[in-house]
Amino acid sequence: MDNTSDIPQTEDLFDIGQTEHASLFDLLGQPWHVLPRISDYLRDKLRPAQLGQAHCQAVIEGDVFIGEGTVIEAGALIRGPVWIGRNCRIGHGATLRGNVIVGDDCVVGHAAELKNSLLFNGCDVPHFNYVGDSVLGHRVHLGAGVMLSNYRLIRGNVNVRLASGPVDSGLAKFGALIGDRTEIGCNAVLNPGAIIGRDCVLYPNVNFTGVLPAKRLVKNKTELAVIEKREANE
Repeated sequence: MDNTSDIPQTEDLFDIGQTEHASLFDLLGQPWHVLPRISDYLRDKLRPAQLGQAHCQAVIEGDVFIGEGTVIEAGALIRGPVWIGRNCRIGHGATLRGNVIVGDDCVVGHAAELKNSLLFNGCDVPHFNYVGDSVLGHRVHLGAGVMLSNYRLIRGNVNVRLASGPVDSGLAKFGALIGDRTEIGCNAVLNPGAIIGRDCVLYPNVNFTGVLPAKRLVKNKTELAVIEKREANE
């Protein structure tokens, strides 16, 4: 049975008016097919320039565009091809390594790592995050320690897990597609092939697999046991 009609499409997830790179999404078969396009797009469109402010202790290698008003802090590593928009902050210890597009007014903070990913305008990836082979929509916010896992432990193509059954993405590496304005709580993990709709909230420590429709709240139901502390000599 063909269950691909159950898959959210680009227009269900993203306002493409909130990225300068909307042409990446032209004539996609499925929304994750944008991921292998990023490298060719940057090869054809990227014109290296540094229009922002880069600290002398930041490391910038290869073809990199840095937009006006953007600040690259000490200790950041940017290894092109990378395109960073206007009025962004790339924090100390952040790593952007190859085929990364960051929109305007974004934060990529301390010890965050990005590779082969697209961030729409207004995204916050602020602390200790991994974003690999993923797309973050307009004003998506990741809490500290959020990980977007992009590679199966048992090797093979990543499946998109629908309620009606799995769909082969055709990609060996595929992290997550996160719709506009979604909030992901601290230390959450999105497993490979996750698709999260617009305006969702995932609570801290959630481990999520599959497809989440728009405007959903995901809670971690783990209960804590609180007992009286006893002294060693009792």
